[in-house]
Amino acid sequence: MSRLAPGPRTLTGSVSRRNVLRLGLVAAGLGATGVLTGCVSGESTGSDAHATGLAPPVEPEAGKWKTWVLASGSELRPPPPPSSDSTRHELDELHGLAKQRDAGGLERITYWDVATPAYHWLSINLDQINQGKGPGKGANASRPIALVNVAMYEAAIATWDAKYTYTRPRPSELDTSLSPAVPIPRSPSYPCEHASVGAAATAVLSYLYPQDADRFNTLLAESTRSRLLAGVHFRSDVTAGLALGRRVGELVVERARSDGFDQKWQGMVPTGPGLWNGTNPLYPLAGSWKTWVIQAPRQFRPGPPWAFDSPERAMELDEVKNFARTFDTNAAAFAAQSMEGAFLAWYRIANQTMFEQRASDNLPRAARAYALMSIAHNDAMVAGWDAKYTYWTARPSMLRPDISTLFPNPNHPSYPSAHGFQSGSMASVMGYLFPSQADMVNALAQTYVNSRLWAGIHYRSDLTAGLELGRAVAQLVIDRAKADGSP
Repeated sequence: MSRLAPGPRTLTGSVSRRNVLRLGLVAAGLGATGVLTGCVSGESTGSDAHATGLAPPVEPEAGKWKTWVLASGSELRPPPPPSSDSTRHELDELHGLAKQRDAGGLERITYWDVATPAYHWLSINLDQINQGKGPGKGANASRPIALVNVAMYEAAIATWDAKYTYTRPRPSELDTSLSPAVPIPRSPSYPCEHASVGAAATAVLSYLYPQDADRFNTLLAESTRSRLLAGVHFRSDVTAGLALGRRVGELVVERARSDGFDQKWQGMVPTGPGLWNGTNPLYPLAGSWKTWVIQAPRQFRPGPPWAFDSPERAMELDEVKNFARTFDTNAAAFAAQSMEGAFLAWYRIANQTMFEQRASDNLPRAARAYALMSIAHNDAMVAGWDAKYTYWTARPSMLRPDISTLFPNPNHPSYPSAHGFQSGSMASVMGYLFPSQADMVNALAQTYVNSRLWAGIHYRSDLTAGLELGRAVAQLVIDRAKADGSP
């Protein structure tokens, strides 16, 4: 039988000094409060932890943060964890699993223990988009990113509400003879965050990419088993987390089914001087899709572009025509045209920043960052598409056939620039989340936007209007973030 420590215990435990240092959390950037309390040898009280400078539990108040789909973090609160008798049986199971740890199991434990579950499921979603699968192609990649990221955030907040309502100790904190394979997370055990966040992400990913649903469920099972095998969660933690996460995922999918994405366009491409003259325009109804923060897609619609026969337009055409391309400007333009430049780079920068600032183990903060970034991205795209298909502005080479482009024109109108409003929104939110990176991300946004003129596919006024629109949408997201209850 396992040795159950007498009496209730708080979040303390015995870990090595190396792991204390490994899990220490820098508060910069995300404003995270930490991931580890405990002691180097033996146990400590809260005052001992303060005296030794160890980090406190992870975000005890996160369950109260404002949510997007749920009414509150407590809406889906699971029932209390099992009784002590059931816990004894669950501890026996974990002792048995600990004996089964082999090289393959330890590799999977290490993989899923790096950063947060939100990091892994975001990466899975970005890979789907990068491969051009499902509805995550092209300009609407912001929608699947936002849906999955919001689901993960909601699951994280609901999980944290339950964790700090029930404050169930981790298995090795109840049974000191159980040796966990990884450092003990500095949050209560019930429910399992890998289960809840993974289940929420899996539900939404399976809706977006049904052909890969089996793979997502396999990854979810692997993730949750890794936490049992590692000895950091009870079986009932996982069961409760899965149920909570699946319900969150169902609610997000329910919203997605009514967001307007599946509408069929029955319109006609307008004709006339100065108007876009392509065929099969990309997502002409995207400007009517449901948004997260803006009240209506036209809320930040820019004023009309320059008339096709105006002196201002002639000057802009001359600028595009006469731009002296270099190897560097061509390289920047091709990079921005790729899926990496258009969408993925922003999340890679966010991940790198969180790792560098030792903030990558704070699930509520990481999930919040991903959600805020993708909501700004999504709403800027909707607002930008509203403007594009309001004005139907011709691309430069449509007015001046002697203008050569580095690559074919994107299949949608010119004004405003999609890279402008997407880059403007992402850089602004990231500058708020990661102040030390603000100059860098804003400079990157400007490079991405300028590259569209360098490639011959946009006018200067497209770029300016796009950036302004994206920044205006981002400010709404930032204003909401400042009032979401996160310190």
